[in-house]
Amino acid sequence: MASGKDGNGTIFSRLGLKPMTKCNLAKFYIPTVGAASYATLSVTVINPELAVRILPKQDITNILLGGALIGTTSYIYTRDHIKAATPGCRIAYSACGAILVSFGSVLLWALLRSVIPPNSVLCTVAGIGSGLAILKVGSDYLAFVDSQVVKK
Repeated sequence: MASGKDGNGTIFSRLGLKPMTKCNLAKFYIPTVGAASYATLSVTVINPELAVRILPKQDITNILLGGALIGTTSYIYTRDHIKAATPGCRIAYSACGAILVSFGSVLLWALLRSVIPPNSVLCTVAGIGSGLAILKVGSDYLAFVDSQVVKK
């Protein structure tokens, strides 16, 4: 059907996804792609041999880092605690937060790589585990900060 609807709703809703709107793009889809980029980046940094085996002729580290930065910036930009700032300040604060998280994570993964025994499975688990932990703690932190905002 041209509208993407049937008796059960849209294709998006049947898949458990949000409707494609500008707001959902900035609050859900871009951050979701950023989180996927971030998780993949964790493996690429902590276990580069695996990345080379999967894509031997392409170094996608910078692409993944860019996706993580854009996704994190979008996620922070749309949070309640930052909405009172001017658009320029919101962009600057969001980008700064994204840079600190992403580059701090890359440094953490490089340090982990130097102390973990050279075991591909162990490195991959440490990368994904630490990446997911950072995403969870960061998301919980921003939710806490947002909960402190008094709504008018």
